[in-house]
Amino acid sequence: MVNVGLKLFGDAVRSQGAAVVDVDWRIPAGGDPALVAALVETYGASSEGVDRANAEVCRRLDSAAPVLSGLATALDVVPGMGERTLLHPGPPVAWDDVCDPLRRSARVAVMAEGWAATPEAAEALIASGDVDLQPANEHATVGPMATVLGPSAPVFVVENPQGGGSQGNRAFAGINQGPGAAPWFGVETPDAVARVVLLREAVRPVLESALAATIEAGGLIDVFSIAAQGLQMGDDAHMRTQACTNLLVRALLPGLVAADGDRGVEVARFLATNHLLFLNIVMAAAKATSDWASVVPGSTIVTGMARNGTTFGVKVAGLDRWFTAPAPDVGRALFHPGYGPGDAAPDIGDSAVLETLGLGGAAAAASPAVATFLGGKMAGAVAATRAMESICAGRSTRFRIPYLDFSGSPVGIDLRRVVTLEITPGITTGILDATQGRGQVGAGVATAPLAAFQAALLGVAESLKA
Repeated sequence: MVNVGLKLFGDAVRSQGAAVVDVDWRIPAGGDPALVAALVETYGASSEGVDRANAEVCRRLDSAAPVLSGLATALDVVPGMGERTLLHPGPPVAWDDVCDPLRRSARVAVMAEGWAATPEAAEALIASGDVDLQPANEHATVGPMATVLGPSAPVFVVENPQGGGSQGNRAFAGINQGPGAAPWFGVETPDAVARVVLLREAVRPVLESALAATIEAGGLIDVFSIAAQGLQMGDDAHMRTQACTNLLVRALLPGLVAADGDRGVEVARFLATNHLLFLNIVMAAAKATSDWASVVPGSTIVTGMARNGTTFGVKVAGLDRWFTAPAPDVGRALFHPGYGPGDAAPDIGDSAVLETLGLGGAAAAASPAVATFLGGKMAGAVAATRAMESICAGRSTRFRIPYLDFSGSPVGIDLRRVVTLEITPGITTGILDATQGRGQVGAGVATAPLAAFQAALLGVAESLKA
C-alpha cells in the first residue's frame, strides 16, 4: 500500500502485516486556493507555452556574453537620466519611506553634485521634490548596497551584443566606492562626499584611460569569462570578488602604469584596497543579460531581484512590473566586533540580480569564504547551492563549481518551483548600520521573502489568461 496521508494510517496497516510505502506529500503553496489555481494554470493549461518561454529565458541568461566597453558620465549615457535625477537601488520608494542608510547616501550624492552644502540642505532639497529620485533598475542601471548615482557620476558601460538591434543592449553601474567611509555603506561624513568626488575627478580619468588602452590592445573585456575564472579561484562573484578583481586589474595593469604620476599613484592606492571593484561591473553585465531575457513573454522565470532597504522587489520575464514584499533582515550574520542584530538594517541593493543567472548564492559552493556564513563548513555552502538547484530550471554552462565536480551553477529561478516548495533564493550580502551611519557592520545571507514570488506567480497566471 502507498500511504500519502498521516503516518498513523501507514502504521495501522503495517501492524496488520502489510507492506506500506509512505509518501511525504502536502498540498502545494500551503493549500492557498489562488496560488494552487496559478500553479494549475502554469503547470497545466498554459504549460506548453510557459515551458517554451522558460527555455528561451534560460538560454538567454546562460548564453549572453556582455563586454565591458568603457566609462562615461551618467547624464550622457544612462537612459532617462535628468540633470536633477538621483538613481537608487531596489524598487520605487517614496522619500518618506527610504531607510536610513539610503537617505544618507542620497544626501551625499546631492552634496557631491554641488546642489547643497550640508546634509540638512540636501534633505530639504530632496524632500521638496526638486530632486527626482528614481529606481536605477528602470534606467538600465544597478548599484550595490545603498549606492546612489547622480548625473555627474562616472559609470561603467557594459554591452550585450546579442541583445537585439544593431548594437545589442547596454547596462550601467557606477565605480565601486571601496571600503571604509563610503556612501554605499550609508556613511555621510565629509570623507564620504570626498570619496564620490575622488571617483569622478581622479579614479574615472585613470581607469578610463587604462580601459581604453586595454581594449585597443586586446579587445573588449568579457565580463562573464572573468567571473567564471573567479569561481575556480574561490569567489562567488557577489559577496567575494577578490579573484575577479585581481584578474581585472591584471588586465588593466599596463594602462594603469602609463597613467599620470601622482594621480596614477592615488588611484593605484584606491584599487589596492578595493577588492570589490569587479562587483559593480559584473552586476551591470547581469543587468544587461537579464534585460535581454526579460522581453520574452509568458514565462515564470525571475529576471530581476532588488532591494532598497524597505521593500524587496521581484521582476519576471514578460511582465514589466515589480512584485514587492517587505525587505528581509540578513540572516546567518557575522558581525564586526561591537555590533549585533540590533544594529542591522534590512537587506538592500541591486546585487541580487547576480543570483538570477548562477552567481552569488547560487554559486555559494564555489567559495570557502562564503561557507563561513553558512555554518562554517563547505557542506553548508553546498547545501545553499543545492537549495537553489531545487528552484531553478537549468544549469549554467560557464559558471562551474569545482567542489561539485565542476557542475554548472543553477540558473533560472522558476516561480512555480519557489511557490510549490516554499523555498526562496538565498542572497549573500553585506549588512549596513540601521540608524547611525557607521557603515558596514557585518555580512550574511538574506532569504528572499516568499510573498513577492507568490504575488509574481499570480501576476503571471493572470496575464496568461488575459
